[in-house]
Amino acid sequence: MAYNNYRDRMPKKQNTDTQPVKIGISQGDINGIGYEVMLKCFSDSRMMGLCTPILYGSSKILSYHKKLVGMTDFPFVNIRYANQAEPHKFNVLNIIQEEVKIDVGQPTEIGGKLAALSLERACAEIMESKIDALVTNPINKKNIQSDTFNFPGHTEYLTRKFNAEESLMIMTCRDIHIGIMTNHLSLADVPKVINKDLIVRKLKVMDKSLKRDFGIRMPKIAVLALNPHAGDHGLIGREDDEIVAPAIKEAFDNGILAFGPYPSDGFFGNGSMNDFDGVMALYHDQGLIPFKLMSFTEGVNFTAGLPYVRTSPAHGTAYEIAGKNQASAQSFRNAVYLAADIIKHRAEYDMLTSDTLKKARRDNMIDEDITNELQKDDDEPTI
Repeated sequence: MAYNNYRDRMPKKQNTDTQPVKIGISQGDINGIGYEVMLKCFSDSRMMGLCTPILYGSSKILSYHKKLVGMTDFPFVNIRYANQAEPHKFNVLNIIQEEVKIDVGQPTEIGGKLAALSLERACAEIMESKIDALVTNPINKKNIQSDTFNFPGHTEYLTRKFNAEESLMIMTCRDIHIGIMTNHLSLADVPKVINKDLIVRKLKVMDKSLKRDFGIRMPKIAVLALNPHAGDHGLIGREDDEIVAPAIKEAFDNGILAFGPYPSDGFFGNGSMNDFDGVMALYHDQGLIPFKLMSFTEGVNFTAGLPYVRTSPAHGTAYEIAGKNQASAQSFRNAVYLAADIIKHRAEYDMLTSDTLKKARRDNMIDEDITNELQKDDDEPTI
């Protein structure tokens, strides 16, 4: 994957003859770095040649952050609906009209409410095909909680919102794709939920996503062990021998190139991740710690298994540097690139799959016709 090499991805000039994909952007927490990284990303007008950005937020909040980071010459267009978005321009779909108190670097009640409102509106419009993909800015997982948002994060909310049968958090950068099997779950609860069925289901999601979303024809997936040293033959835990290994075998027997379980310390320490297209971590920090060591300012969070494309920068609100003009836009920029890439990959995969299916059906029809003719010949009396 080359989406992190953004200088190579920039078009030499804007192509005004084509309609770029519409990327909806939820504003996230207005007191974090979301607005800053978004401004820095789209301050390069060449980005408009890759997509038409639509921010579900507020032009007043955007203007505030423009001044805060010294980007007073950042132009944008106010719209009321996504179908009014102007190509090659930054569009702001105002979800509120009134003034809002901004407390940069502080979690506030209004910050949580506006983050939820933005996400809700963006989700409604992607479900109505008014936008092509969703890039979510970071939220504060505590102040966003309400009667309508009682989830530990975006992944769980979007899975329910979009009625997805199964989803998977995939942290990705360059050729690194790390799936997080249990999402934002307490470490104490991980052994309670890990079972053979869950592992097989998540491996199916990852296998299909690597093929359809990332364009990898025959992905190899490594599965990490739950216990240190993969349990050391049962000396320090039997889960890897009794649950994880049998699940890997079942997945493999069903056509998924899954291998393991591998002790995570040695796996990442000796560079084994470079031998695989995907890595399945069983719990959050098992995958996130090595991932962020390898790609702290570049990584992207992608939700596989959803009917719609959703990406996000792989960082949080970063209150400690909010408003100080210190935040890197690279992760956000990569989230935009990846969203556009996945739209393209899905279209190509679905077209190829459809063509293959049609050909198979044609071949079957021909075979049936030949069989019928042969059967007819057999039924006729010989002379």
